[in-house]
Amino acid sequence: MKRYLNLYLHFLRFSFSKAMEFRLDFTFRIVMDILYYAVNIMFFKVIFLHTPLVAGWTQEQMMIFVSCYLLVDAIGMTVFSSNMWWLPHHINKGELDYHLIRPVSPLFFLSLKEFSANSFMNLIIASGIMTYALSTYSQTFSIWEVVLLIALILNGTLIYYCCQMLMILPVFWTQSSKGFMDLFFSMGIAMERPDKIYKGWLRVVFTILLPFALIASFPARLFIEKFHWPTFLHLMSVTIGLWMVMLFVWKKGLRVYSSASS
Repeated sequence: MKRYLNLYLHFLRFSFSKAMEFRLDFTFRIVMDILYYAVNIMFFKVIFLHTPLVAGWTQEQMMIFVSCYLLVDAIGMTVFSSNMWWLPHHINKGELDYHLIRPVSPLFFLSLKEFSANSFMNLIIASGIMTYALSTYSQTFSIWEVVLLIALILNGTLIYYCCQMLMILPVFWTQSSKGFMDLFFSMGIAMERPDKIYKGWLRVVFTILLPFALIASFPARLFIEKFHWPTFLHLMSVTIGLWMVMLFVWKKGLRVYSSASS
């Protein structure tokens, strides 16, 4: 564990030093994400001009939900996005060989090597939005409820990562340039809507099969509507199952991988 932590600290140092060499890109990403955050917040602000409740939540409760998915998105963009962009390239070009022979987990290396320091400021901004949403929330809550909320947001980030990996890993078989990432981004919009709006078979898809609706909605629900064991167990079961499926597909992909020496 200590070896992996030291390795990740090296990733961080390298990423920040590289980001400082391209300051225009650094600034542009901050501005771009601030606009993204503003559009998402204003979307719900406009809706609440016409109704007092959305999916059973008030405006201040909805802002906690919005801050949840903005924070998940910020973590994903900062920690995983660059790595996900390069992964199909490594597979198609046979460059996975260099990672498979390293004395560390190739999945760890390929998933975390590129830390997007350019997006780190946006992670701070997203954290500030959540802090503001919690500080203006009129209902009482304990520090332990906040700790649980943060832990569940991190769990949501893991779900987000697994869904993204499952859309990329078909590259092992298709040799396409990016797998099914267009589908991932299209379906990822489900993360930005409360899970209660999905009914019937659509709810099954977005809460079990491709659980985008769990990513931010369930952490927000467990905070806003107080802890509920069935909801928590559903979330944990889907997370564990999704992680195991992702690892299974990853190992299957490695077996059919055509290295540069093939």
